[in-house]
Amino acid sequence: MGSKIKRIAVFTSGGDSPGMNAAVRSVVRTCAFLKVDCLAVYRGYQGMIEGDFVTMDARSVNNIINKGGTILKSARCDDFRTKEGRKMAYDQLIKAGIDAFVVIGGDGSFRGALKFNEEYNFPIIGIPGTIDNDIFGTRYTLGFDTALNTVVEAIDKIRDTASSHNRLFFVEVMGRDVGHIALNAGVGAGAEEVLIPELDLGLERLLDSLKRSKKSGKSSSIVVVAEGDKIGKNVFELKEYVEEHLPIYDVRVSVLGHMQRGGAPSAFDRVLASRMGVKAVEAILEGKSNLMVGIMDSKITLYPIDEAIMGHTKIDKELIRVSDIMST
Repeated sequence: MGSKIKRIAVFTSGGDSPGMNAAVRSVVRTCAFLKVDCLAVYRGYQGMIEGDFVTMDARSVNNIINKGGTILKSARCDDFRTKEGRKMAYDQLIKAGIDAFVVIGGDGSFRGALKFNEEYNFPIIGIPGTIDNDIFGTRYTLGFDTALNTVVEAIDKIRDTASSHNRLFFVEVMGRDVGHIALNAGVGAGAEEVLIPELDLGLERLLDSLKRSKKSGKSSSIVVVAEGDKIGKNVFELKEYVEEHLPIYDVRVSVLGHMQRGGAPSAFDRVLASRMGVKAVEAILEGKSNLMVGIMDSKITLYPIDEAIMGHTKIDKELIRVSDIMST
């Protein structure tokens, strides 16, 4: 595998997601295996501008595959949005002898990397790390599976309380623009209804669904709501609406929030991160750039980052149908 690349940097950027550490570990150990120097950049693009680099070897990433969050930290960096800030980052990379970098993050992180490549022709490869599973060009993003399992476990516990007190619970989960977590968790946890941005259920249909549930003999109900759902201004407004129109329900709201991002990554995310990290380093050494590592049909693939950013993931219509049938 001939290449002029001698030193690769790796960093995490944007919101943290389970599996990021496993991906960092994979990049570092693949570099060690292929006799390429690897540096870690702390605090994402902010650390790049400040030259916050640390040399990594295979032993530097011991015992992190099971850890949530990111040991390299992440930070917002308004300076990198400016041409002057990107010039400072470039100067630091050149000073450190870095020839290419692997960015682990979401679409915002990828946009920054593409802009940087456009200005300096600097080799970049992306690994999609976000629990929302909202990156086009890959079936799964790092952290989605773990977050999904966290949500299902939480809903299982909430159902215990809902059943004990004959209550209706609105459970809000992450998903500002997409409903992948809500839909999959709703089916996996046996929710009576799922509200997602891609499907405008409407308030009247929601009431009809809850009435049917009550009439069929259900004494308690769970409604999973993606935070970006457009039916109401927010989940608390939904609660008030149902209480006003269906006073037979004792309604509660549970917002899971950032707990969905934390925790040890699942086996699936650990394996996926390991495979993606290997592919990212190999792609760089093959002279490739501006590509995102993804997974399609269980195979690790490379996909143009610009298309990944521009594309929109689609909700699984078959899963919507299954959800409707299961809520009977």
